[in-house]
Amino acid sequence: MRSSRFTVQRSRRPGEAGRPPRLSSSPPRLVPRSPSGRRRYTEGAGRRSDVRRADGPLSDGGDHPREACGVFGVYGPGEDVARLTFYGLYSLQHRGQESAGIATSDGGPVRLRTGMGLVSHVFDEPDLARLQGHIAIGHTRYSTAGGSLARNAQPIVVRDRESGSEIAVAHNGNLVNADVLREDVAAMGVELHGTADTELIAHLLTLAPAGTWEERFHYVMRRVSGAYSLTIMTPDTLFAVRDPLGVRPLCLGKLGDGWIAASESCALEHLGATIEREVEPGEVVQIDAEGMRSFFPLGPSERVAGCTLEYVYFARPDSRLSGELIYLARERLGEELAHEQPAPPSADLVIGVPDSGIPAAIGFAREAGLPYRDGLVKNRYVGRTFIQPDQRIRDAGVALKLNAMKEVLDGRRVVVVDDSIVRGTTKPRVMDLLRRAGAEEVHVRIASPPIIAPCHLG
Repeated sequence: MRSSRFTVQRSRRPGEAGRPPRLSSSPPRLVPRSPSGRRRYTEGAGRRSDVRRADGPLSDGGDHPREACGVFGVYGPGEDVARLTFYGLYSLQHRGQESAGIATSDGGPVRLRTGMGLVSHVFDEPDLARLQGHIAIGHTRYSTAGGSLARNAQPIVVRDRESGSEIAVAHNGNLVNADVLREDVAAMGVELHGTADTELIAHLLTLAPAGTWEERFHYVMRRVSGAYSLTIMTPDTLFAVRDPLGVRPLCLGKLGDGWIAASESCALEHLGATIEREVEPGEVVQIDAEGMRSFFPLGPSERVAGCTLEYVYFARPDSRLSGELIYLARERLGEELAHEQPAPPSADLVIGVPDSGIPAAIGFAREAGLPYRDGLVKNRYVGRTFIQPDQRIRDAGVALKLNAMKEVLDGRRVVVVDDSIVRGTTKPRVMDLLRRAGAEEVHVRIASPPIIAPCHLG
């Protein structure tokens, strides 16, 4: 009986021999082919684990990075803004599966519908018919701050102390000084109804001294610290706001005479909108009956630190960040990985871990001169296991999520490429699947640098 060989070599850490892997908080810079003809990806070294193990589950430090939320906003007089937002949230479902919500305005009171679960579970036709207006914002949530509770579903709606009208806020990100802000707003007599830090942003807008919106946002942005990409709605205005570091993405598009803001460009393209540009770090975009204008309450950002994991895992492959198609960026990660951590001479084929590991696997295989095959099949009716908030739920999800094809893998020496390692939910399952499918050797390659410290920015 043939025995499968699985061994583990841990990846290098900073300070060990050889070039240490690097992880930057700045967006990766993708550059053209070098004079040697090789495409280069300049965001640090990939890492390698050669896995040929015998018995017992492989234990590693985690599998996928922590995700946050998707935000959406539309200013569209004469448009069915609720339905546009519904479809926009469908396009952003990958960014959060715990809850969803839509708020609309026709110049009067805000109409709001939120609920737990997927977008398709929260809204039905009567809901969309009731959500009338010419402005809407929407949200899909994965809890990074506050629990997975119905009262934390967004958008959050509060009443403006100055005008008496309502303000709705949807937030992607995480405030690192939320505890201090809670004490501050409580001291000002504000009663908080949930535990999400989005509510703090909403109340700070109402607590700002009376004045222009520029002055209000200056008041808020001087006080909050962390990551925030926001869509905000008043009875007559849509705002799109990005924190000065530009941690989370936010883009703008034109639809007829209206405007759309969304976490990712894929949501704009699905609706037939023309992609205009990204919201700049530190920028507030204001859209109303007079058109679109923008301002920088704290001045232009001197330091930008977009999350590199948007390129690696978070964003949909058909989205664009900084002008780069995510799918092609991931392919180029795989190409670079093939140079930095080559496949062993004995390797027969390359497979990817669906879905976000596949583009990198294709790039790796092309550069390594090896065939790419689909060796793992994903059950697409199981949610993304990483963004389930509870470990027990994640484990159950992985058990249903993947299956290996014996006819592709039996007797083969396989290089399996995945995008990242954080929690360790998926890798033990993948190793067991490949072993049972008869893989003779399994060599794991990871298309991003090691995560060596926690990130509190959502």
